[in-house]
Amino acid sequence: MDRNSEWSYPEPRKGLAGQWDKFVGPGATFAEQIISLVPSVLAALSITYYSYVSGLGWSFVQYIVAALIAFDIVGGVTTNATSSAKRWYHRSGQTAVKHLGFIAIHILQIFLVSWLFRSLDISYIVVVYLYLIFSSCVVLTVPLRIQRSVALLFVCIAILMSEYLFSSTPGFEWFIPFLFIKLLISHLTTEEPYV
Repeated sequence: MDRNSEWSYPEPRKGLAGQWDKFVGPGATFAEQIISLVPSVLAALSITYYSYVSGLGWSFVQYIVAALIAFDIVGGVTTNATSSAKRWYHRSGQTAVKHLGFIAIHILQIFLVSWLFRSLDISYIVVVYLYLIFSSCVVLTVPLRIQRSVALLFVCIAILMSEYLFSSTPGFEWFIPFLFIKLLISHLTTEEPYV
């Protein structure tokens, strides 16, 4: 199989299109844009439908927040793994500090899940966030040849943590595994972007 790695990318367009480019990566193909958008929308609709038919008794605010988090997390899993996103998020000048800044803002989602769906479980916020930051720092500092393996190991531990350390979060059982897949594997790992 002949695959060519290509790290060059076009400049982001101007205006709203440029903002989209900075999300999916400039020059994203139609297929990459579809794989970024369609699963995100389906995730938002699915969590809304599931929570309603399961009788979780969520408020309107909980439905909105759940849909937005599902949209973002699932979209991040698929988008950040595309070749266009790899080119963009791992371009020259993207430092470990910038990557950690992107990781750090996800405390908002961890906080919202804890506050709105776990009765503000402070230990959940602290443990999940500190583990996320620690694992991200390790992934960013290990040699490239083992980076993906280390990231996958940390995701496995996150899944175990989700299953055995914390009580289940109805409707959000997927949250910790998907969050770690998005950030450690899809976003942080440096992989060759193929054309």
